[in-house]
Parts: sequence; C-alpha cells; structure tokens
Amino acid sequence: MTITVVGVDGSTLPPGGAELLEKATLVVGARRHLAAHATNGATTLELGALDAALAALAAHTPEHGQAVVLASGDPGYFGVLRALRDKGIRPQVLPAPSSVQRLAASLGRPWDDLTVVSAHGRGLRQALNVCRARPAVAVLTAPGAGPAELGAGLAGWRRTFIVAEDLGGDEAVSTVDASVAASRTWREPNVVLCLAEPETVPERGWLAGGEVMPEGGSWALSEDAFAHRDGMVTKAEVRAVALARLAPRPGTLVWDVGAGSGAVAVECARFGAAAIAIERDPVQCVRIIANATTHGVDVRIVEAEFLAAITGLPQPDSIFVGGGGTQVVRAATTVGAQRVVVSLAALDRIAPARDALREAGYAVEGVQLSAARISELPDGASRLAAVNPVTLLWGVKS
Repeated sequence: MTITVVGVDGSTLPPGGAELLEKATLVVGARRHLAAHATNGATTLELGALDAALAALAAHTPEHGQAVVLASGDPGYFGVLRALRDKGIRPQVLPAPSSVQRLAASLGRPWDDLTVVSAHGRGLRQALNVCRARPAVAVLTAPGAGPAELGAGLAGWRRTFIVAEDLGGDEAVSTVDASVAASRTWREPNVVLCLAEPETVPERGWLAGGEVMPEGGSWALSEDAFAHRDGMVTKAEVRAVALARLAPRPGTLVWDVGAGSGAVAVECARFGAAAIAIERDPVQCVRIIANATTHGVDVRIVEAEFLAAITGLPQPDSIFVGGGGTQVVRAATTVGAQRVVVSLAALDRIAPARDALREAGYAVEGVQLSAARISELPDGASRLAAVNPVTLLWGVKS
C-alpha cells in the first residue's frame, strides 16, 4: 500500500503515523498539518486544492514511494476518504478521534444521541433545519457556515451552542446562546454542539443519533391524539395524504399555515422536519404548544395573521395551507417553497386556489377525500359513518 490517510488529533498522530511520514515522498494535507508534520524532503500539496491533490495521489505508484494524506480526526467520518475512493484510491487509514468525539469527551457527555450534520460544501440550510428540529445536533462547520451564521439562522428557536474553536491549535470551548454566537467572531476550524436543553441527556437508546420519529412510529394519528376545538383538526385521512405530498424529512422546513391545533406541524416534526405553525388565535396557539409537548417534538409557533408573519421567516421547503382563502394561497406561492398543499372544504375555493398555484409555476394535482369510518351501533353492530369530504390540492415545482 503506497497511500495512507493519517488522522490528526490536535498535534498528535496515531500510532505508526510518524514512521510513515518519515518515509513519505508525497504529503498532502491542510496548511497547518503540513507545517506541523511534513518531513523535510517530501513533496507537499495543500488539500484545499482538492482536485490537484487527488490527481497527484491517483498518479502516485509504488515506484514513487509512500504518500501520506493528513486529515483532521477520523478521515472516514465526513472526511477525505470518500473523495479518495471516488478516484479509485483504496488507501490504508490510521484514524484519530473525530472533533465531535473530542468535544463531547471534553464535556464528559455521551454523544451517541447526537445527530451529526456537515455544512462543508452544502451551505447551512439543511443543517439549520436539523438544528431547528432536533434537541441535540453536532454541526461540522465550514468557512461562511460557522457558529455565527448558525446562530443568526436560529433566531426564533431557543438553542444553546457549545463551540470548540481553533481545533488543533490554541483550542478553546465556549458555551453561549445562539443569539450571542451570531454576534461573535469565531476562530476556524471549529465544531458546534447545538442543544435545546444543555444539561439534559436522554436515556440510553439503541440507534446512533436518536430515533427520527418518537416512540410509536405511526403517523396520521387519530384526532383524539390532539387537543382541538370543536373538531377543528385536520382529519387523519386528510393528514395521511397531506404528509405524503409535503414530504417532511430531516433537513427540511414545513410551514403549517392557519395551523389550528397544529396537528399537521406536529406530524411533520415527528418525521424529523423543522416545523413552524402560523396561527392567529392565541387559544389555538396554546393548544399547539400542548400538542407538540405531548408528542415530544419542537414546533415553533408564530401567533399572527399569515400575511403579516410571512416576512422574516426562514424559507420553507413545503407549506400546508389549512385555511385563509385564495389570498393566503397566493402569498404562500411567493416564498420559494418547492411544495404547497392546500386543504379545502368549500367547493367554490377549489378553482381559485388551483389557478393561484398554476400562475406561480406549480404543477398542480388534487384529490377529493371522502372517508366512511366503521362505527359501532348501540346493539354492537357496525355501520359506516361518513366524514365530511375535503379536497386537497398540491403544487410542486421541479
């Protein structure tokens, strides 16, 4: 084997790493790693110029001698190893602890419950949505997608950051509110733990990162699973189809407009999506809080008319419109959501809502849902009890 990837833990190399570097004719790594560990006489390439470094490694043959790639922590954990394999390179690997492991260990905190996301080369949107939805998230940051940008994006969510900065250098660990993180300058490289309850660690589980869906695992829950007012809750059959069209999942953000009991927002959050419930009625907002708490999810509540609230909210991936008329549907089409789902009970609102979606460039489909549930009669016999029909329209942008 002529190529070995060596993990670097601060200033420490794993066993055998120093010996490999002494023999190396080519050493690839970040500037700080090359300065600390590259031996005299070896050709060096900065890993920042990834294409050039990969080309040089791919051309490296046994006749050229030993090549070493220096990488932070565990190179197989969101690291350079995948890029090497994509080039047909199958290196030997000497890993070091990852930055997430090291930060959790410095806190004396188990980390098997942490959801780990990477912002390298992806921007922050998906990472932010996971931080909005999950109680404990580790973010592998990048220049321009660090603690300050994360803190700014989490305005409206209560989160605490634990930031390890200047990894491998003069390392420091700070605990701050997300809003404070947004106003500070942080030394790179860094890693962030984003926690809803910084002192809370869940009971031992069986799945790394925790379960995406709370215990029970079902969806389209019965209306009885939600506190609601006089039956003002999206029926289970309607929610089942709406969820299929909203496509909630980790890394996405869903708005529930005219949320009522918040049943749709809660169900989306149970699938791992970040969720915002927009509802003007303060009593209903209290119900949304109760329903989110009951089902163990984090739903941000905006108590306002939708048209007044729309400015300043983070861009959604999907929007569910449970009420408000055509004006609200038109407004929902202006914020860049890929999917908009509209629930309609009144027939005369179907065509205007469909037209509003089409005019905004959405490909529109729809279905009328009519359900008849089995209901028990007083004598023990069964009958079918009809549920009021509802029309669902959904628009999707490619």
